[in-house]
Amino acid sequence: MPITTCVFDAYGTLFDVAAAAREAASEPGREEFKKVWPKVANDWRLKQLQYSWLRAVAGAHTNFWEVTQNGLDWALEASGLTDPALRERLLALYWELSAYPEVPLMLSTLKANGMNTAILSNGSPAMLEGAVKSAGVGDVLDDLLSVESVGVFKPHSSVYDLVGQRFGTDPREVLFVSSNGWDAAAAAGYGFQTVWVNRAGEPVDRLPWVPDSRLPDLTTIPQLAASL
Repeated sequence: MPITTCVFDAYGTLFDVAAAAREAASEPGREEFKKVWPKVANDWRLKQLQYSWLRAVAGAHTNFWEVTQNGLDWALEASGLTDPALRERLLALYWELSAYPEVPLMLSTLKANGMNTAILSNGSPAMLEGAVKSAGVGDVLDDLLSVESVGVFKPHSSVYDLVGQRFGTDPREVLFVSSNGWDAAAAAGYGFQTVWVNRAGEPVDRLPWVPDSRLPDLTTIPQLAASL
């Protein structure tokens, strides 16, 4: 069954989650933060994900913006940073995350090839709209699908159900792309064709399923989608 629909995770897949900390570290007067920003960025992302998983398991859903703030607060405390102005700046920058360089052309090529394109993300609708607007890719995405419509974070199967509900697709028609190995694996278990964008060269997660493909970036997604 040929691929008709390409669906992307947002944070870390289309949008660079380290960009907020990197940009803040380059600003004047942030010498202390400049020394530790990679650790803060890594801790922030890890806690953001961990809190989403824990809330999903515990049935204690909240919006992703609260989870994002909770993760940042932990990360700043872990690095001994207590500047409220820095916290506010990092949160503001998170609404303006830059897309990875290959994203605009990749999405444009998919649309030119007649594919449906969408984001499927833990992010709230407002967060996703902000990121898409900042990156200037709204005209090459057919929809922004958020877990807020089902009230549970990935990798719950009800999140992946949103794709078929929106596009009327069989799972085998969908190419799902994520920078999170666990997300790509769970989506493969759901029945999607999946790609893990493994920019950091990490090992495969030990789960019951594995991603169908692994790529170092998003550049060749259109060619892969056309070949399946």
